[in-house]
Amino acid sequence: MSQTLLGGFLSATFNPLAGAPTTVEYLVVAGGGSGGGTLGGGGGAGGLLTATGFTVATGSALTVTVGAGGAGVTSTSSGNNGSNSVFSSITSTGGGGGGRNPVAGYAGGSGGGGYYNGAGGAGTSGQGNAGGAGDPPSENGGGGGGAGGSGGGGTGTRGGNGGAGLCSTITGQRVFYAGGGGGGVLTGPYIPGLGVAGGGNGGIYTSTTTPATSAQANTGSGGGGSGGGSNASGNGGSGIVIIRYPSSLLPPTSTTGSPQINYSDGYQIYTFTSSGTITF
Repeated sequence: MSQTLLGGFLSATFNPLAGAPTTVEYLVVAGGGSGGGTLGGGGGAGGLLTATGFTVATGSALTVTVGAGGAGVTSTSSGNNGSNSVFSSITSTGGGGGGRNPVAGYAGGSGGGGYYNGAGGAGTSGQGNAGGAGDPPSENGGGGGGAGGSGGGGTGTRGGNGGAGLCSTITGQRVFYAGGGGGGVLTGPYIPGLGVAGGGNGGIYTSTTTPATSAQANTGSGGGGSGGGSNASGNGGSGIVIIRYPSSLLPPTSTTGSPQINYSDGYQIYTFTSSGTITF
């Protein structure tokens, strides 16, 4: 594909002799889990899968599903798991919801953090990591797991921080995805756990001004665990699916779901923030 500047706009001209792609690169991130209720653990990140050289056939519509983040909860409920994201035969597992007594953090792509006397949930091998455990003496929740590391455990001074996300340059920019949410805490001077890579921060039980926060959309990160009272836990972040291949090859014959289309570093890039299809 050649690119020329016409009237201040970048015009792309594809080489019709190059043909359709036979392989593509992908990033598939599932929806993150929400934090747990009162003194709950942080939500686990959605599973993250990325690879090059994925074989695609021409003429067949490939499914793209962007998983939703888990909805935040109030009071004594455990968090909700995020939904799976899919590209063709590739499925990333939704993040685990943060725990709330007597339930440990839920398993998921990355596991949810534990309620103050509960264990963190397990992560899925190759997609994420486990959530951190809560701290029984202080009643501080654990952090949700992330794609790049396990969630931190609650301690006598703070809620557990979320596990690290992972950086991708598939769009031509450095962007972090799939970080864990922070755990909620009983009271000040305890410090709520911090979310990572767009994950939500934990809340404080005795404060009406420090509720848990939700994860950023399309990061697949986990929501913060609730401190409690009338404050809900944070929602998990929705997922994302990104596909790219050389810009010299033909564009897809069709797409649905309105993906964002960009060109960077010799690639054409299709970013899905809602579900659809792509046909090469």
